[in-house]
Amino acid sequence: MLARANRIVRGDDYRSVVRRGRRSATAHVVVSVVRRPDGAELGSDGPTRFGFIVAKTVGNAVTRNTVRRRLKAIAHELLTQVPTGHDVVIRALPAAAQAGWPTLLEDVSRSFARGVEKAA
Repeated sequence: MLARANRIVRGDDYRSVVRRGRRSATAHVVVSVVRRPDGAELGSDGPTRFGFIVAKTVGNAVTRNTVRRRLKAIAHELLTQVPTGHDVVIRALPAAAQAGWPTLLEDVSRSFARGVEKAA
């Protein structure tokens, strides 16, 4: 599970990342990444924070929660490999419901890397 310091919890933060962030999409996810400015409350060297959007188009509640748990586990794995000071929102697309763990891991990792390159 992600620690509170590694989660985006405010709606304003979600909107900011989705609107201003650099997008990278695959068949299963859309990843938006933005580098936090120096004046942010956590500072630019603060921890990388993740947020997740899994809409009803992905499936029923059981399916959506399964996809969300998989994305959270992937984000937890990425924490050791990612630079600090970024906000990341991962939006699951309907195809994510049928995707296996290795496919989701590869898609999110690749999209995140591209998003960080663009945001730098």
